[in-house]
Amino acid sequence: MSTQEQSGATAAADTHSPDVVVVGAGTAGCYAAATIARADYEVVILERKSEDEAGHIACGDALKGASAFPEAIPREQIEPAFTNTGVDHGRFEIPQEDTVLEIPVPGELAVIDRWDYGKRIIEGAQDAGAEIHYDTVVQDVTQADDEKGTVTGVEATNKGERQTYEAEVVIDAAGSLSVLQDKVDFSNSTFDTNVDYSHFCSAYREIVTVEEPVPWDDALVFKPTERAAGYLWYFPRTDTEINAGLGFQMTEEPMQLVDDLKRDLEARPEFQNAEVDDKLGAALPTRRPYDSAVHPGYVAIGDAAGHVNPTTGGGIAGAAYAGKYAAEAIVDGIEDGDLSEKALWEYNEHVMDHFGARYAALDVYNILSTAVDVDDLMGLLAVMPGEKLAEALYSGSTSIGPKLALESLYKSYGHWGTILNLYKTKRRADDLLELYEAYPNHPAALEHWQARRDELMDAVYETTGAEPKY
Repeated sequence: MSTQEQSGATAAADTHSPDVVVVGAGTAGCYAAATIARADYEVVILERKSEDEAGHIACGDALKGASAFPEAIPREQIEPAFTNTGVDHGRFEIPQEDTVLEIPVPGELAVIDRWDYGKRIIEGAQDAGAEIHYDTVVQDVTQADDEKGTVTGVEATNKGERQTYEAEVVIDAAGSLSVLQDKVDFSNSTFDTNVDYSHFCSAYREIVTVEEPVPWDDALVFKPTERAAGYLWYFPRTDTEINAGLGFQMTEEPMQLVDDLKRDLEARPEFQNAEVDDKLGAALPTRRPYDSAVHPGYVAIGDAAGHVNPTTGGGIAGAAYAGKYAAEAIVDGIEDGDLSEKALWEYNEHVMDHFGARYAALDVYNILSTAVDVDDLMGLLAVMPGEKLAEALYSGSTSIGPKLALESLYKSYGHWGTILNLYKTKRRADDLLELYEAYPNHPAALEHWQARRDELMDAVYETTGAEPKY
């Protein structure tokens, strides 16, 4: 080894010692950092992108629960990024049946400019007192040589320079298939390591500007893809600026995302002479939330913990609250001098209580979608009255069942087998929801709870005919 090489190999890294390190400046990371900073603790966000590119994330831009965000970043700070608050229903295009199904969606909806929103939440975290280090790529996670393998910080590089971050807690907000989780030894905690690429979706979107206002600027437009298990979406940021994208389950044959989207855009008259302003792709979870997302000194939030609605890919509001709940548990732990798995467990409980149980139940329908005939399902949807379907979908968190089926029995002749399958699947989803609502309040009880959950999942696979997902 040359003298120069020896010097480089032994060069000391710059060392930083905040109370908390957050990896990733997305929704979950920024809300976590803002919450911790407002509690007067030192928190640093590590963001791999440059300051100019930070906040630029592939997203459908649709937001359900637009009125519900934690207060650590004031709503008025992010509200200017809500470019279309006039959307109030879903528009399902069913080309197999040459029909369109319109379903009212209760609650506040919005379509946002995701990059502008991303910039605003970063600004909100900084205003709260968080520090942000851009161009910083985390390469390793450090752990103590103790019985529990407590996480003590991360190793990173910033523009080629080594950086060491020592902290009481590391928050993993690094997104889907987080590389941090490959670096941590979770053998002495219940942190969920049952994570596989097949639990994710590959997606691609373009921001497209059209010459004339689209006639459906008050709707979120969905359309099944011609190949593989997936769907196209057209979400209007404004009446002339559209987020157009598509995605497919990674369990299925790969789609040519760019070409397939281009083909559909070219076939739609409203997109004649349109201009593409931005292109971006990503992977996102289409799975249940992690059984546990805590380890001594370490918490995963947002996409890094499966906090996404598995049937729609939506997760902005949920990620914001995951950041809040994680931060509150961490602040309590710092003040009590206890950042063990048990002490951080309240975060898991808050997530399951707020949205995690519902997302886990909705995952049952995602599993069903891999086993049913898409044309048959689209044919059934085509004969369903939109208002009744909306009532069934939103009167309860997983309600697709006999009330809807009986009121549409005559029209749905020829799809009764699918209706029966949906009804049985609903029963399995309800059973699962009930179990998740009884999520354990300490890590020692998790194994027994998981055994019961896995029994229910066996019933899901038997009912749906789907291959086991987990």
